[in-house]
Amino acid sequence: MNPLYGQQTTVTKKENIEPYWVLIDAEGKTLGRLVSQIAFRLQGKHLPNYQPGVYMGENFVIVNAAKIKVTGNKMQQKEYIRHTGYMGGLRKTTLQDQLQKDPSKVILHALKGMLPKNRLSRKLLKKVRVFPDENHNLQALKPEKIELSA
Repeated sequence: MNPLYGQQTTVTKKENIEPYWVLIDAEGKTLGRLVSQIAFRLQGKHLPNYQPGVYMGENFVIVNAAKIKVTGNKMQQKEYIRHTGYMGGLRKTTLQDQLQKDPSKVILHALKGMLPKNRLSRKLLKKVRVFPDENHNLQALKPEKIELSA
């Protein structure tokens, strides 16, 4: 290496990335703090070889999604809004109702909002599996359990 050119930059390539699975227990964790840490790790920003446009190989299994907590009055006041496409088709659902109906959508919606709006984020969202209770069907992948400070 010529000292006049400085240090060389290493580039992470898809072929060199080994995918691995991480298990996270969401019981008793605050929704926003938990999801922001997952978004940070999902993008690979915690790794020394982080590159903005590259999937870094980390997949997530989130269990106990129905047992998350939120601060304040968000259970009754936070609303998820969607439109059916027909006139007068605006539908509103509170956080409490959505947690009873499908708790995985709550975490995925929050995670989608914390990722950058590009093609990579749509791929990253497919790397997350959310389950409402402790039972999950991904034991064969041997996910490594980690504890997030949320």
